[in-house]
Amino acid sequence: MTAPDKDSYQPDAVDRRIIRATQQGLPPGVRPYRVLARSLDLPVDEVMQRLQRMLDSGAIRRIAAIPQHYALGIRANGMSVWDVDDARVDALGREVGMLPFVSHAYRRPRHPPIWPYNLFAMVHGRSRQEVEAKVAEIARLLGDACRGHEVLYSSRLLKKTGLRLAG
Repeated sequence: MTAPDKDSYQPDAVDRRIIRATQQGLPPGVRPYRVLARSLDLPVDEVMQRLQRMLDSGAIRRIAAIPQHYALGIRANGMSVWDVDDARVDALGREVGMLPFVSHAYRRPRHPPIWPYNLFAMVHGRSRQEVEAKVAEIARLLGDACRGHEVLYSSRLLKKTGLRLAG
């Protein structure tokens, strides 16, 4: 299979079967693609090639493990928001995103005077004190490029799901 043009990719019937079969996640186990392929009566190489084509086209953004934070005892979830010098935010944002305790980091537009923050970094911990210690580490990394920050804590657990195809 050749890489599809990002603007022209259209899933065929087999792609749709793969999407439907994976909407709730990959099968648990050591070889999830093999289990998936068997359930679809397809060769595992074809399933993997089709998933790669969907990734390359942008039809799916990523395949990743999604930990169940609460089941792991991680109950403090803080979105740290930062007012970082615009000339340095991209480089520093990449460094923040590489910290092992940051699940995702991204740049967002400011909305002065109400919202001065342009860098967001999600931090998880077993307690707010643990999150605060990790946020302090981010502050040290940002140094004088940072003019201020806040931590916004989750007040309830929301179940996130992606796009679902009908039956």
